[in-house]
Amino acid sequence: MTKKKNDLFILWFSIFIIIVIAGIYMLSTKENPDQDNIDSFASCISDTGAKFYGAFWCSHCEAQKELFGRSKNLPYIECSTADGQGQLDVCKQAGIKGYPTWVFADGQEKSGKLSFKQLSQFTNCELLE
Repeated sequence: MTKKKNDLFILWFSIFIIIVIAGIYMLSTKENPDQDNIDSFASCISDTGAKFYGAFWCSHCEAQKELFGRSKNLPYIECSTADGQGQLDVCKQAGIKGYPTWVFADGQEKSGKLSFKQLSQFTNCELLE
């Protein structure tokens, strides 16, 4: 009986290890472009005239910025006053009502966090993988 329990334990442990290894492999191959490609993508977006309006206190804006890692090329425009209670004139003049808001060169506006795929569609910029 102990031999059977031992064999069963080894079988389940082996299955567990296989699942863990498969999970690690899947996470490591997930779409995760490197920072140089993200910088180029952000530069292209900026070059098209697109603008990303946000506020420092906006969690969705932070999530959008996190997609771009440490890129300095993101065309981000801060809209909030330092106290977080008002909106800066640049955003008032642009008619920004919520955050995040993307405004594209053709005048099209999109609210909310956009994926790289959506940004690519709106700007014709390609993110190399």
